[in-house]
Amino acid sequence: MPYRYFIELSFKGTNYHGWQVQPNASTVQELLGNALSALLREKPDITGAGRTDAGVHAEQFIAHFDCSLKGLDRDKNLVFRLNRILPRDIAIKKIFQVHPRAHSRFDAISRTYKYKIAREKNPFIYDLSWYIYGDMDMEKMNSAAALMKNYTDFTSFSKLHSGTKTTNCRIMVARWEQEGDCLVFTIRANRFLRNMVRALVGTMIEVGREKMSVEDFCSIIEKKDRSLAKASAPAKGLFLTSIEYPGRILYGSRCEK
Repeated sequence: MPYRYFIELSFKGTNYHGWQVQPNASTVQELLGNALSALLREKPDITGAGRTDAGVHAEQFIAHFDCSLKGLDRDKNLVFRLNRILPRDIAIKKIFQVHPRAHSRFDAISRTYKYKIAREKNPFIYDLSWYIYGDMDMEKMNSAAALMKNYTDFTSFSKLHSGTKTTNCRIMVARWEQEGDCLVFTIRANRFLRNMVRALVGTMIEVGREKMSVEDFCSIIEKKDRSLAKASAPAKGLFLTSIEYPGRILYGSRCEK
């Protein structure tokens, strides 16, 4: 019987076509799979907690894989050796054994994303934020964000023809904050639709610019029509920052760098 492991990693998505393996494109899943195969001498089937789009970053990402080798989480050098193989913009943090039926995607009970908007031109965060010049009313943007928690169907902010079975999401946290020279939008929910956060941000920016009202924003949600939402914000400002799991699915020691 194979042993199941969770692997925690972070990556800067600028150079990758997202997480999921795709033909003729460099992805995080492909590079991680190659690194694990080289060290474990077997090719594990890796399943990620989601499929981040091209250019999106992850401060915390979780994947799982099965392996015939026992005690990988007790090999204190495994994380170090994986990080030596992987490029500098992908970092392994931990590997730990979990219940054989634990699933990195389906067992997640919440995910948190942040979107960063630079208010001043800054070459050091160009790849990590969306630079927007001009005034924005953060109070109105926060009013729109707070009202999102009153809704569950976010069809208007979902990528068309994504094949999802439901467009319902339960939003727990949604707020804008000033962090240094950046405006940062934080959102936590039990699940997200493809392109949802970027579409929400792109539309709330129009509220902040006073090109639409908070009532208009709510009307877009209620009409469940993607054509009514504004253009999506660029991928480079989006970060997956945390994924939460129920404690019951985890057991075993941890292997940390």
